[in-house]
Amino acid sequence: MVTGLAEILLAIALLLVVVSAIQPLANRLELSETVLLAIVGVTIGGVADLALRSSSIDYFNGAAETLLDFPINSEAFLLIFLPILVFQGALAIDVRRLAHEAATVLLLAVVAVVVSTATIGLALMPFASMPLVVCLLLGSIVATTDPSAVVGIFRDIGAASRLTRLVEGEALLNDAAAIAIFSILLSAITAHRPIMLGDAVLDFFTSFAGALLVGGICGRLTLMMMAALGGAPAAEITLTVALPYIVYILCDDFLGFSGVVATAAAGLVVSVYGPSTVRPQTWRFLNELWQQLVFWAGSLVFVLASMLVPRLLMGMTRWDCVLVLIAIGAGLLARGAVVFGLLPLLSMTRISPPVPTPFKVTMVWGGLRGAITLALALAVTENENVSTPVAHFIGIIATGFVLFTLLVNGTTLRYLVLFFKLDQLTPMDQAMRHQVLAGGLGHVATRTGDVATELGFSDSTARSVVERIDRRAGEEAEANTFDTALGDRQRVVLALITIANQERAILLDLFRIQGLSRRVMETLLRSAEAMVDGARLEGRFGYVRALRRRLRPSVRFRIAQEIHHRFHIDQPLMHCMMERFEMLMVAHQVSLALMRFMHERLEPTLGGRIAEIVSEVLGRQRKLLDDALETLRLHYYGYAEALEGRMLNQIALRLEGEEYDSLLSDSLISDELHRELYRDVETRRRRLDTRLRFNLKSGIEDRVREFTVLGELPPAVIHDLSMQMSIHFSSPGERLYRRGQTVKTVYFVIAGLAEMHIAEHDVRFGAGDVIGGEEALDERPASAAMRSIQFGHFLTMRASTLRRLVQDYPEVRARIERLAHEREQRVEDAEGSKVPVVPAHGGQPGMIAAEEGVTLAAGDIPRGGPTTWADH
Repeated sequence: MVTGLAEILLAIALLLVVVSAIQPLANRLELSETVLLAIVGVTIGGVADLALRSSSIDYFNGAAETLLDFPINSEAFLLIFLPILVFQGALAIDVRRLAHEAATVLLLAVVAVVVSTATIGLALMPFASMPLVVCLLLGSIVATTDPSAVVGIFRDIGAASRLTRLVEGEALLNDAAAIAIFSILLSAITAHRPIMLGDAVLDFFTSFAGALLVGGICGRLTLMMMAALGGAPAAEITLTVALPYIVYILCDDFLGFSGVVATAAAGLVVSVYGPSTVRPQTWRFLNELWQQLVFWAGSLVFVLASMLVPRLLMGMTRWDCVLVLIAIGAGLLARGAVVFGLLPLLSMTRISPPVPTPFKVTMVWGGLRGAITLALALAVTENENVSTPVAHFIGIIATGFVLFTLLVNGTTLRYLVLFFKLDQLTPMDQAMRHQVLAGGLGHVATRTGDVATELGFSDSTARSVVERIDRRAGEEAEANTFDTALGDRQRVVLALITIANQERAILLDLFRIQGLSRRVMETLLRSAEAMVDGARLEGRFGYVRALRRRLRPSVRFRIAQEIHHRFHIDQPLMHCMMERFEMLMVAHQVSLALMRFMHERLEPTLGGRIAEIVSEVLGRQRKLLDDALETLRLHYYGYAEALEGRMLNQIALRLEGEEYDSLLSDSLISDELHRELYRDVETRRRRLDTRLRFNLKSGIEDRVREFTVLGELPPAVIHDLSMQMSIHFSSPGERLYRRGQTVKTVYFVIAGLAEMHIAEHDVRFGAGDVIGGEEALDERPASAAMRSIQFGHFLTMRASTLRRLVQDYPEVRARIERLAHEREQRVEDAEGSKVPVVPAHGGQPGMIAAEEGVTLAAGDIPRGGPTTWADH
């Protein structure tokens, strides 16, 4: 006889064998895996119970006792399985797309749970002969929905992705809401004390908020540790396995917060930032591992929980069946009231997108209950402080509720989705299907013919296969309604979404290059996903807005720039500058690849007119990138060249490694030679990992000499000034001054354009100009708002420093006033000629017609000749 631990492990192994057969059987029967697992679990539990009660089959008593007295209780169910299920659910969710449905998901996850708890409890109280708090406890137990069965059905039949996303998002948080309410009610019952509503609500929201904070912090710390591991896949993935258990136990047992919410928050953080933190191949393996873990955990928890059903239903009466039906009716009524009553209010107030009626019906009927409900019911029956009648009531009604939703709702949900035609493609996807097949099958026919010739297939065989593919291509071409089914705007939106997704794919491919900054890749990936969402929701406008947001300096960059300006601490801005350089260069390279992708792949599919519109958008994108990058190159050309060389060397090393892998796969080199060649590649790659040295104040003194107003000062004074001046990089639309603001900073323009609107005139300041000089000297507020209209590169000086300089060198004031006079003269000339007012290079008289987006080169600023001033 097998006994002890070996007996338990053997039982688990045999259950896994059963589980492995469930998946193909469910596919063949067109039944949800979860429903079939529940049936199998109930059957195993029933047969084991029958074996123990029967004296004719004593041989199986040992196995039956092991299954029925399995050493796992409700606490083990929640502690072992729940963190895995919740974390993987969060990891698999498209967080950025779910963000647009945040209000809908929170309504279903929190409000629906509260309403369901109250409705079921109040409906049962008159009939159950139980106190209200016990009926509410039952309501909280059956308020948890299980997404696995529903999502499995939706994916099998290809239901709308938005429907799947709503169900997954709801299930991610409603377990936490239900468990929080369950804990409050159970503690009130066991302690025999009344519930204080105010304290309960405060505890509920404190538990949620604290768990979100702890989960988010732990998720970010885990990502930082993964980044510090230096590309060790096994170690990185191990951290993600430890994370859900750490946050769950930390919050649940030590901090008093919701462990489920903390685990979900940690999973969402890893889902958002993980792809830009770990290498793409590691991220793929991580997701595959978690899918396998959740398959094991989800299957075992369903089978083990279902095996307890016969024991929980023991002693069930006809009146209990009536109570189960009352609870089910109240649950459907409550869910329907929330979905049909409150969701329209969200769409009317534009808090969330509208939800179609077929979606609402499916969401109401698809509120299946599962293993978590059984585990909570088991927790009540196992609690020694709960009376036997209460435990009997909770166990039977909750179990009956679960069985009804699985065996009735779960088996009919597929037909409901098919009835509402939620499995069909959207009109855009249907039109794209014919368009893609019509063009793609032609290429397939050509390639098939080439392969047949190369491999020596007979002409008759090759001809018959190719002709069959050509016929399919012709049929798709005849059925193609792409040009009539989709308008220009829809096709432009489709093209921009495709472009943004392609950009994300290119970035992930580039991320395989070791040495690229993780923070830079994270920024670029986030903005690429923001472009997808922007194009989907607002078309071309949303795409361009997301692009401009990418090029705008980050909050971190602004803070570093302010620290540099106020305290002359260079280190934070230096690191931000290095990252911005790299980000702009990578984005520039990607933009070139996107132009090729658009002409080679999109133009044949979407047509020349749409390609022209998208080309214009991509052209603007490239122009903005060129302007932003050129602004940095002007001052740090040497660093830009070194960075470009380093990146190209990294790409070359990656290609070299892939070439050796290809030679090995073709058996052209031995394993020993491959290892030797790869060691050489890794040695040279490690040399490139050393960060480039960046001198933030490089060339400032030379730039100061180039300004007309400062160039004739003594060398010692210029040196002192350059040590006190700071660097400022502006983005289009950035406000330098507000109207009436005290001028504390004076800007010396190296490159870019700034604009001031005064007296119905737009006055522009270009390279060589001084912004705010007169106001600083006269100690008067800005007469108008000043904003940058290009990516600009300025040197900044405190107003107090300029005033001290003018006291010693009055000529500086005279030069600033002369620049202002020349600017006024240009305004007067422009009034007569209707030419845009733009300063000449170096501040000299003249006009240059410049469109927004043209960067004036600092190299065009004339140098002022040195004079013989006394030392300062």
